[in-house]
Amino acid sequence: MEENFRDSIGTITEEGKRNWIFPKKPSGRYYDYRKYVSYFLLIFLIAAPFIKIQGHQFLLFNVLDRRFNIFGFPFWPQDFHLVVISMIIGVIFIALFTVAYGRIFCGWMCPQTIFLEMVFRRIEYWIDGDRGAQMRLKKAPWTNKKIRKRVLKWFIFFLISFIISNVFLAYLIGSDQLLAYITDGPMAHMGTMIPLLIFTGVFYFIFAWFREQVCIIACPYGRLQGVLLDDKSIVVAYDHKRGEGENGRKKFRKNEDRDALGHGDCIDCFQCVHVCPTGIDIRNGTQLECVNCTACIDECDHIMDSINKPRGLIRYASEDEITNNNKFKFTARMKGYTAVLVVLTGILIGMLFMRNEVEANVLRLPGQLYERKDNNIISNVYTYKLVNKTTKDINDVTFKLLSHKGAIKMVSQDSFTVPAENLAEGTLFIEINASALTGDKDRLKIGVYSGDQLIETTITQFLAPRSYN
Repeated sequence: MEENFRDSIGTITEEGKRNWIFPKKPSGRYYDYRKYVSYFLLIFLIAAPFIKIQGHQFLLFNVLDRRFNIFGFPFWPQDFHLVVISMIIGVIFIALFTVAYGRIFCGWMCPQTIFLEMVFRRIEYWIDGDRGAQMRLKKAPWTNKKIRKRVLKWFIFFLISFIISNVFLAYLIGSDQLLAYITDGPMAHMGTMIPLLIFTGVFYFIFAWFREQVCIIACPYGRLQGVLLDDKSIVVAYDHKRGEGENGRKKFRKNEDRDALGHGDCIDCFQCVHVCPTGIDIRNGTQLECVNCTACIDECDHIMDSINKPRGLIRYASEDEITNNNKFKFTARMKGYTAVLVVLTGILIGMLFMRNEVEANVLRLPGQLYERKDNNIISNVYTYKLVNKTTKDINDVTFKLLSHKGAIKMVSQDSFTVPAENLAEGTLFIEINASALTGDKDRLKIGVYSGDQLIETTITQFLAPRSYN
């Protein structure tokens, strides 16, 4: 068979123009399962920035103020290494999932697919009708009926895009700040309103026009399939051995003995193509555009039921299973990904348990050496910064030397308060008798106390004259 389909994509014509996809409205058991998963994820996406755990927003990615909350845990710039490890774990998990189960993430959990297939396309089916009605409406002249349908659809698309932009804004600046902006009105915060409208336009462009091109052209994950998939990966696959038979596929004719004629179970009805949101023919094998949405599985099962053939002509299976009847096995590559995933997850959990709620840094003032004082005292000047990662104020904070005998003198006051989810900065002097020093650069251990309770320790360097070595 000539495999010219591998030289082009279904959404582009031979002239290089956009081939608009009009997918048939899917139905079936997998589509119902996808709806349940999608509705759960949509509710989670919308509700997550408004959920609070111990005063922390459940998910927050405030890049401007460098504040991040992940599952209710606050992360500061000092915790960025934990965020990096979490992102690496996420990438490896997706890689492992792709090696084992193909591009199932795209079809079931990707926000692009969920919003497009479960929100925007369903509205389109409600207003414009199914595949045939949409194709006829596009070719129809601009009558009052067509104008009403287009204006209504475009208005709803824009409204939903605006809501999506506000939800994402809640992730960036915090839900409390967003609600305050809404209460104040848009005119009071035009610096935020204008970017919000720009992102609304971007979302509208993606879901009203760009659509499946995001998955085919813009998303790099589709390109990774060629690297990650092999013949052992479970994908949405066409059983070519059963479907083609000895003499290939053939249109269905009632009371015809297809087995005697050597034809396979595929009746070449093209329903799997018509229902595909990216316009591919799954019978050509695994392709870049396939997002494993299972719409073709449901549609093929309907056809098989109608001609009294067993389901599963298109199903979740590996190429090795279809060709050689080998069941799914956990390969060495999957075991390798799993081992790395387990190790990194263990490291992250350990770091989370070791992570302090207060972080202290005491650093020598740049450009300053030391000062000699009476009674053989050496003094160094420092700046301190205390980060409070909790939702409560830390009161009566003081510093004490733990490694040497000496004194810590604050510039402004003897004790201070570190506000909740904030930091405190200042200057202090450390004075130590020269006889207590072991060299010209001693490491000092300093304790941070809230009242009589030790809440954190930190290390800094103390300079002294070389003559006291």
